[in-house]
Amino acid sequence: MRVVVLLVSLLAGCLAEKPHPCESPALLTGILSVSTQNEKLWTYAKYMYDALGQRVRIMELGTYENKSFTYDALLLFREATMYEIHQHNRTCKKLPLKADFQPMAIPKDASFVGQFVLGSSSGPGEGLLVNSWAGDLPDKSGQYVSSVTEFGCIPITSASHTKEFGWVVTSFINNIKGIPDPSKLNPPDFCPDVEMDSEEDPIHFLSLFLSKK
Repeated sequence: MRVVVLLVSLLAGCLAEKPHPCESPALLTGILSVSTQNEKLWTYAKYMYDALGQRVRIMELGTYENKSFTYDALLLFREATMYEIHQHNRTCKKLPLKADFQPMAIPKDASFVGQFVLGSSSGPGEGLLVNSWAGDLPDKSGQYVSSVTEFGCIPITSASHTKEFGWVVTSFINNIKGIPDPSKLNPPDFCPDVEMDSEEDPIHFLSLFLSKK
């Protein structure tokens, strides 16, 4: 009987424990969408994320100011380089990348907002337990609210507020751990010899979504 009481007490203590900031898996593949409050942008993209090598690949399509676009970008943060890839004619553009690598994580100074169930908590398998957090962006240019799964710290949504664009909302779906084709995180064979385009302004990560032609 004492053993049962002890187990119940331990279980209650675990359930009552407040969630802590966490870091997402180092290798992730999935789909994300981005939209802005000013309704200028909507984009749907396949992404590959490698926190170990600090590499990100974004293959997107969407609309910007009512014009459709497609875009394929490989970001190599350790090399401060971005490749704009054009598979249809096997060409690419090499640009300077002015941004620090930001891992998919809930920062340690984030404030816990609450714990919620996406879907239903009425039966097993009907819902997903998520934790929401809020805080200031790393460059102090605005605020963010992010939600991740309680188990695994898999990203669900992230909304950041900036003076220029209002709320920028990113949603993640079909996430899987790992990268099925790691070669896609290397420049294609027609890219490495391309010279850096020093005449263009350095690329910021957000400009991949907000500066479409």
